[in-house]
Amino acid sequence: MKASLKDVFEPKLFSCIKSYDKGQLSTDLMAGIIVGIVAIPLAIAFGIASGVGPTEGLVTAIIAGLLISVFGGSKVQIGGPTGAFIVIIYGIIQEYGLSGLMIATIMAGVILIVMGLVKLGSIIKFVPYPVIVGFTGGIALTIFSTQMNDLFGLGIEKVPADFLHKWICYFQNFTQINWWAFGVGIVSLLIIIFTPKISKRIPGSLVAIIVATIGVLILKKYFGITSIQTIGDLYELPTGVPTPTIPDMQLDEGQTIVSVIRRLFPAAFTIAMLGAIESLLSAMVADGVIGDKHNSNTELIGQGIANLVVPFFGGIPATGAIARTMTNINNGGRTPVAGIIHAFVLLLVLLCLGRYVGYIPMPCLAGVLIFVAYNMSGWRTFVSLWKSPKSDFSVLMVTFILTVIFDLTIAIEIGLLLAVVLFLRRTSETSVIRVFHGEIDPGENLDVTVHEEKLIIPKGVEVYEIDGPYFFGIANKFDEVMQSVAETPKVRIIRMRKVPFIDSTGLHNLENLCIQSQKAGITVVLSGVNTHVERTLLKAKMDHLIGKENICSNINAALEKAGEYINK
Repeated sequence: MKASLKDVFEPKLFSCIKSYDKGQLSTDLMAGIIVGIVAIPLAIAFGIASGVGPTEGLVTAIIAGLLISVFGGSKVQIGGPTGAFIVIIYGIIQEYGLSGLMIATIMAGVILIVMGLVKLGSIIKFVPYPVIVGFTGGIALTIFSTQMNDLFGLGIEKVPADFLHKWICYFQNFTQINWWAFGVGIVSLLIIIFTPKISKRIPGSLVAIIVATIGVLILKKYFGITSIQTIGDLYELPTGVPTPTIPDMQLDEGQTIVSVIRRLFPAAFTIAMLGAIESLLSAMVADGVIGDKHNSNTELIGQGIANLVVPFFGGIPATGAIARTMTNINNGGRTPVAGIIHAFVLLLVLLCLGRYVGYIPMPCLAGVLIFVAYNMSGWRTFVSLWKSPKSDFSVLMVTFILTVIFDLTIAIEIGLLLAVVLFLRRTSETSVIRVFHGEIDPGENLDVTVHEEKLIIPKGVEVYEIDGPYFFGIANKFDEVMQSVAETPKVRIIRMRKVPFIDSTGLHNLENLCIQSQKAGITVVLSGVNTHVERTLLKAKMDHLIGKENICSNINAALEKAGEYINK
C-alpha cells in the first residue's frame, strides 16, 4: 500500500529539498519575487472578471499557489486563478450563487485527487488537440467580450451573461461611451504591449496599473474628472486573509446534500477537467524547457488539494498557469521554493497594500484581460489547423462555437464526442478486408523478403484476411465483402495475423458468421491468431463453436486443414 501511494503521490518539493543549497535559494528568491509581482494584477483582474472581487483573486493566488508548490508534481509550476476559469466561474455564480461555486470547487478538488490516485495523470494524452484549441479560443473570445463594458466605460449595471445578448446590449448602449475611460484602457493596453520591448523582466501589466492609477488620480484631483470607475467604486477592498467559512449546503430551501451534489456535478466535473488539462499542459511545456519530467498523478493530487482548501477562504478554482510558470523558469526558478516565495509576496501585498488596490481603474484591468485573451486565443493555430484534415478543423470550430454561444461544459462534452466519433471512423477506415482466390503469398506485406513459393488455394476454399482491429467498426464491412463473393465455398479461412484485438461486436459478428456458415455446410478455419486474440476467443467459448483444431497458427496449417475438409 505504501509503495503504491508513493507511486502516485510524491511531491517534487520533498525530493528537491534533499539537495537544496544557498545558490539555488538566491535564484529561487529572485524568481519568486518577480513571479509574485507579475501575479498581482492578474490575480486581481481574474477575481473581478469572475464575478467575485479583488480579495478573492489574491487569496486564491496565495493559498492555491502555496499548496500547488508544496504538494504538486512539477518543480516549477506556479498555480493560481487563470483566465480559462473566468467564464465557468461567472456562469456558476449567476446560476447557483457563491455557495454553489464553493461546493462545486470543493467537489472538483475531490475529483482531481481521485483522478491522481487512480493514475489518470496521462489524461492530457487523450484530449485531442483541436478540442483544446477550440475551447481555449472560445474562452479567449468570451473573456474579451466581458471587458467591453469597462473598456468603453458604458456604465451598464447588469450585463447579460450569454454572448449574443451581451453584444446586443453593448450596441444598444454604445452612445454612452466614456472617452476618458476608453483612453485609459487603450493607454494601458499599449503599455502592456510595448513594455517587453524595453525590458522583459518588468511585467507590462504591473507598469500599466501603476501608470494608469497615478494618471487617474491626477485627472480626478487636478482636473475634476471623476467619471472613471475604479475597483474601490465597485468592490470591497482587501484587508487581509478572510476567515475560513463552511459553505451552505442548501442552494434552495429543502434541498438535500445529495440533490445539491447531483445538480453541481456537471459544473464540478468541468472545473476538474479544465484544471487537469491546463495544469498538465503547463507542466509538459515546463518539462521541455528545463529538461525535467513532472509526476502527473502527483500534480493532479496537488491541484486537487488546492481546490479543496481554497473555497473555505472564499477563493475560486485554481490551476497551473503557463504564463507565470514560464516567468518563473525564465528568471531562474528551478524548485517549488520559488512558487512558495511567490505566494508569500502576494500575502505581503494583501496585508500591506490592500487598501491601495481600490485606486486601480477598471478600464486598466480591462486592458490587462484583453491582452490575456489575445494570448489565449491561439489564432495562429486556427490558421495552421485550417490546412489540416477538415475533420480536425470541424471539431475545432464546433468546440469553439459551442464554448462561445453555450458554455464550456457542453463544448467539452460535444467536442470530445466528435473527436471520438472521428477517431473511430478513421480507425475503421484503416482496417481492410481482402479476399484471396487461387493462390496466396505467405510473405506478402512483411518487412523482410521471404523466399517461399506462393501457396495454392484449393478449389472450394476462400481466404479472407483482416488487416486491423476486428471491432464494431469493421463487422458490417466483413458482411459486405462476403456477400460480394459469387460462389459459395466449402471452407472459409479467416486470416487474422494482423488483428491486434477483437471486441464484443467482433466476437458477435464472428459467432454469427460461424453459425450461418454451418447452416450452409461451410467450415470456418481461423489462421494466424495471436495470443491475445486467441485468449479472448477461448474466453468467449468460440473454440466450442469453431473447433479448437480449426484455430491454426499460420496460413500453411490452415490451408492443410482446409484440404482435409475438401477431400472428405
